[in-house]
Amino acid sequence: MDELPVILVIEDEYAVQGIVEEALTDGGFATDILSSGEEALTLFRSGLKNYKALVADVSLKGRLSGWEVATQIRETDPQFPVIYMSGAHAEDWASKGVPNSIMLAKPFAPAQLVTAVSQLLNAGRPPTAPA
Repeated sequence: MDELPVILVIEDEYAVQGIVEEALTDGGFATDILSSGEEALTLFRSGLKNYKALVADVSLKGRLSGWEVATQIRETDPQFPVIYMSGAHAEDWASKGVPNSIMLAKPFAPAQLVTAVSQLLNAGRPPTAPA
């Protein structure tokens, strides 16, 4: 059996963690869910797992925001799929989000998250992606 694609999730609200984990698991993905951007970057940079996408809340406890984590991951992998989640900062996506990412405004339906992840993964990694 093939390994499920692993999605790196950063969300500091436990209730939302559960919803995100259930949606992605039901959608055929494995998840690593962390509460802070610092933890997520450490795990991503460790190379222990081959993450396929980042799902990040924009407002996080700790020093790093979801915007900053995505930017740092994109410095390592310029085509890495990014989905942002936010209840209050969705309007900042155009100015703070990385190119070729998706913003989900909270509250969203679990199916919207699975669709967003699938859309970015199925888009593939073109040699030169439009910005």
